[in-house]
Amino acid sequence: MLVGMTDLIFRAARRADVPRVIELLNDDAVARSRGVVPEVGAGHWAAFAAIDADPNNELVVAEIGGEVVGTFQLTFIPGLSRNGGERAQIEAVRVAREHRNQGIGRAMMVWSIERARGRGCALVQLTSDKRRGEAHRFYGSLGFAASHEGFKLQLL
Repeated sequence: MLVGMTDLIFRAARRADVPRVIELLNDDAVARSRGVVPEVGAGHWAAFAAIDADPNNELVVAEIGGEVVGTFQLTFIPGLSRNGGERAQIEAVRVAREHRNQGIGRAMMVWSIERARGRGCALVQLTSDKRRGEAHRFYGSLGFAASHEGFKLQLL
């Protein structure tokens, strides 16, 4: 477990955090297999502006001593299913390589779930690339169940 977990804070990402968030998103084998270029481009800035302006989206960073060590995005989705209950979608969960296996990812997920619960969500959901077996085991340890088969259609 992380020594000094009390130093771990969660906050809304700021524009200045975007390069670090992109670095974290690109620091995994799946991203590298797609040939992702870690440079921040116009698309990233536009996406950040849209997320930042949308009350149903939160880009969150985990920070220790002023260093961003993790990130995730929460999207709150209204819907008619589940008696009109809102659902929270957790995406793009990443912990910096040098800070993995210290409890940060678990703390991020617990924080996300509590944020969704506090907002009155009926469900928390996430997706994970099929090649991320270790991540699947991690999500299972938090009580998530593989309940659906997901489909994607690549447009760009």
